Amino acid sequence: MLVTMSAMLLTAAPVHVTAAPIALPGVGASVALPGAVVSPFAGDFQPVAAMAVSPLALAASLPAIEIFTQGLPTQDIPPVGPAPLGTPPVQRTSNDIIVTGRKETAGDPLRAVNAESFAVTQKVDDAVIGPVARTYKKTVPSPIRRGIHNFLYNLREPIVFLNFLLQFKPGKAAETVGRFAINTTIGVAGVLDMAKKKPFHLPRRSNGFANTLGYYGVKNGPFLFLPLVGPTTIRDLLGGAIDRLILPVAIGKPFTSTAYAIPAGILGALDHRSEFDQTLKDLHDNSPDPYAATRSFYLNRRQAEIDHLHGRVEGDPAGMSGPPPSVVPFVPSDLEPGARPVSEVPMEAPVVATPEVDAKPAAETGQ
Repeated sequence: MLVTMSAMLLTAAPVHVTAAPIALPGVGASVALPGAVVSPFAGDFQPVAAMAVSPLALAASLPAIEIFTQGLPTQDIPPVGPAPLGTPPVQRTSNDIIVTGRKETAGDPLRAVNAESFAVTQKVDDAVIGPVARTYKKTVPSPIRRGIHNFLYNLREPIVFLNFLLQFKPGKAAETVGRFAINTTIGVAGVLDMAKKKPFHLPRRSNGFANTLGYYGVKNGPFLFLPLVGPTTIRDLLGGAIDRLILPVAIGKPFTSTAYAIPAGILGALDHRSEFDQTLKDLHDNSPDPYAATRSFYLNRRQAEIDHLHGRVEGDPAGMSGPPPSVVPFVPSDLEPGARPVSEVPMEAPVVATPEVDAKPAAETGQ
């Protein structure tokens, strides 16, 4: 009987346990334990499981054990999917867990909050950030803007180098060291990108800890749209935070000084916003769903960048740090690689949660 109980505990669905008294040799007394529904999610799972998997220990301490069942109220619930004619209704007990609802788009459980944050951010961008960035682009001469851009990205080369090492790509790591050395010296502290020109031909590559996590199979996690940050994911947010800590922790001043950090942050934001001005117009003005377009664009580019590290696709090695040539027209057919739009996801009937069927939204497909 104990073997039978152990087998039933390994099943996914709740089961009722019924047992005859167990007679142990040389013992006349007995201990009665009220019966219950054995379910991995029920509160009585642990004591019953202990009895099933440790018969020798119980036999040593208890003379005999009787397990009685007690009837628990049941009610009908709709079966999952179409059932053959004549199939009796599914029974459940009061201890079962019933999960109902509609599948949300994979990887975007916070869609309502994200969409609201996106709308607020867009209002601020339309009123302040966008006009300032466009003024910066129109009034500051192109050579100066390009010099600021090159200087800021040259400071990222040690981070790129470190992550190529973590990805076991010594060749690209060596090229990154060469770029940094050439641009820091001949390129006047990185203001001029001499490394990409003849005779060096060393293109700038994008890399970071978020890429390293994705390279080794860490998934995106939920998509987020955050004020001041923009589109991101849990994985990318964590990786970006580590990137920003490398220089202040490893070198210290001037990277820990507000006299450097504030101007560098402002210039970096203006540079990035002005570089992506046309892309943002395409995403926001030429799409029936700007939030969905922004999310799809971000996730697909991030996936392409990680696929590029694996050698699966060819493309711009600069990755997310550079704007694409064009995204017009951009009407996403899906919200992330492999996912279906919310409008195409049908309502589901209630299901009984089991260990094999996780009671969560559809698993995300992003890397």
